[in-house]
Amino acid sequence: MDDASVSPGVLRMLGSVAAEVSFDTSSGLLWDLAGLRIDAKQVERIAERLGAEMAEDERQYTTPVSDDSVPPTLYLSIDGSGIPVRPEELAGRAGKQPDGKAKTREGKLVIVWSAESRDEEGLPVRDPGSITYSAAIESAATLDTDEYPSEFAERVRREATRRRLSEANRVVALADGAIYNWNIAYELLPSATQILDRCHAKQHLNDVADAIFGKGTPEANQWASQRKQELDDQQLEELLAALGQHADTCKEAKTCVGYVERNRHRMRYKEFHAMGLCTTSNIVESGCKVIFTTRFKHSAMHWTVAGANKILAIRGYKRSGRFEDFFERRAQRKAAA
Repeated sequence: MDDASVSPGVLRMLGSVAAEVSFDTSSGLLWDLAGLRIDAKQVERIAERLGAEMAEDERQYTTPVSDDSVPPTLYLSIDGSGIPVRPEELAGRAGKQPDGKAKTREGKLVIVWSAESRDEEGLPVRDPGSITYSAAIESAATLDTDEYPSEFAERVRREATRRRLSEANRVVALADGAIYNWNIAYELLPSATQILDRCHAKQHLNDVADAIFGKGTPEANQWASQRKQELDDQQLEELLAALGQHADTCKEAKTCVGYVERNRHRMRYKEFHAMGLCTTSNIVESGCKVIFTTRFKHSAMHWTVAGANKILAIRGYKRSGRFEDFFERRAQRKAAA
């Protein structure tokens, strides 16, 4: 099948399957479900062409997604996950491997959602259908002398515009401790309430406990449990004192002291709970699995950055309910051409 001969219906179907499963599996599904014989390389080529269109559409189309009233509180979260890429995409990049080399490039993800619903305990729960995703392998780094924001900061800005964050009564920036997250939040959402993800903070405490007492030992579990309770109770002075007792002999404890001190204004969890706010970004963690893990991290997968970004564009549109809207705009552009 020649690329140019693909009908809009087949293109929509092909994009749907290629966004979810490997190109080989997509080829088989297209044959099993629709009687379409398209080999895996053709699936890849056509899907990447579609993804390039969607990526350009994402950059150009920032009209708000709905005229409905904006929820009182909107959450914006940022996270990242490593995507395995080909060796030529890693030249000169430091990584976490024992030899200092990298095996992945970081895909960065921005998520917006609302959580006006409550569970049986009165805790905020994500509202069904409220979540949107936008992701790419792109830079979040900027210098004070840079004339323009980073590529990823611009992505966050576009998503904030589409989701009308400026109209919400309250905006919450919820993220881990990566500095670029907070730089973007300060730049784009200066009035947002900043919350350090509580799950990330607790994982740091687990790491410190394992470093001091040994991974998984009863002493480590007990120490970590006490520190987590202090964190939940907003007893940060007590937490810092406990960490400080080991800071001279344990680099993980010393690092965690700095982490808590830098972020203590983002760790006022009792206050945040009293305000009815989410303090954990399990939505973001699950978002990383939804957008990255289940499609990009299978055995023997090694992507080009350009190829990954094209499939990320399709996957983001699919998971954000924007897939059909794109095809409507695409048909209008074709008709006007």
